[in-house]
Amino acid sequence: MPSTPEPIQLIAAAIFAVALLHTFAAKQFERLSHRYPRHAGLFHLLGEVEVVFGFWAIVLVLSMALLVGGGDALAYAESRNYTEPLFVFVVMVIAASQPVLRAVMASVNTLAHYIPVPTPIATAWLGLAAVPLLGSLITEPAAMTIAALMLAPQIFRTAVPEGVKYFALGVLFVNVSIGGTLTAYAAPPVLMVAAAWQWDSAFMAANFGWKAAIAVLINATAATFVMRRHLGTPPAPEGGEARMPLSVVAVHIALLAAVVLMAHHPVAFLAIFLLFLGFTQAYDRHQSPLIIKEALLVGFFLAGLVVLGGMQAWWLQPIVASLQPLALFMGSLGLTAITDNAALTYLGSLIAGISDESKYMLVAGAVAGGGLTVIANAPNPAGVALLKRGFADETVGAGGLLLGALGPTAVAAAAFLFL
Repeated sequence: MPSTPEPIQLIAAAIFAVALLHTFAAKQFERLSHRYPRHAGLFHLLGEVEVVFGFWAIVLVLSMALLVGGGDALAYAESRNYTEPLFVFVVMVIAASQPVLRAVMASVNTLAHYIPVPTPIATAWLGLAAVPLLGSLITEPAAMTIAALMLAPQIFRTAVPEGVKYFALGVLFVNVSIGGTLTAYAAPPVLMVAAAWQWDSAFMAANFGWKAAIAVLINATAATFVMRRHLGTPPAPEGGEARMPLSVVAVHIALLAAVVLMAHHPVAFLAIFLLFLGFTQAYDRHQSPLIIKEALLVGFFLAGLVVLGGMQAWWLQPIVASLQPLALFMGSLGLTAITDNAALTYLGSLIAGISDESKYMLVAGAVAGGGLTVIANAPNPAGVALLKRGFADETVGAGGLLLGALGPTAVAAAAFLFL
């Protein structure tokens, strides 16, 4: 990598910085749409957090076309790996399908009856604790989708104070980020280094998983205590009391499992997704509307992050390579807030001769900081897309999320550093 950045790299860094500022200003664009109704459509579009990185990625590619030529710009865009955005899109749609949600909610309601607290408190606690930990099996994007849809009617509604909702959102994002570390395939930042560093699921469970589980339980308990007076009735699945055939539930869960198993093979999981769409059409009486729009917006966001992030290695990797273990932990935790944590650990995996302690600190910081911003962890845009209607102006403010996630992040960081 050249010591002096090329002009296009400087431009890409500037566009990336503008995109970050845009995420913090998204709520202001939404307010402008109400103030200037004549241009409400444009301001509403710019106020959609999920649109931000996709929009600025297009600006980057157009800038590259003007500077280095259309062919090179197109070649760069086509050289990026879009497996993760495609996977998140597919897994969101399937995990949010009615049969899967009915099965998960039924399981949660059954477990809630065995917990010696009121049912609304028990179901909220399970949504913030058990479902994020389940992400280690079904992947973090699937866990985020299920948890968000379960918790929306209870917590993320207009009657609940904004501060309480942001704290709950911070807990959910942090818990999903660290809850996927019990295995080597469920959390994107772990997946980026698992093969390069020979980290299997047994290693993850022994070195990360049990610490993450303790932090998840502490965070969920604290959030549930804070929210105890504001919790609504546990969600009832759409479709009333109509019986859901076990065969339909089994097919949906089998297709979700198949997508998870084929997570690194887009041709395979997209074929499975087409089968899923065909099945939902054949048995539409057992379905609710699929969240195609929300999932597409999240995929667009992540694809934009892939395009923009691919041009940031020239300044990120030297920072990561220069830090000692403890400083690397703190740096990784902080950098995760402004870069996707999977991109950060991927850059770390390219450093030759990195020590085992530094490897641990890099990944621990990356997953601990995964709830600080919308872009910090791949599943976060999915949570925002599904929960934003419960917030003022139907937008999630970057500042509110950052403040809400500080406490849960501190708990996660302490667990990885001191346990």
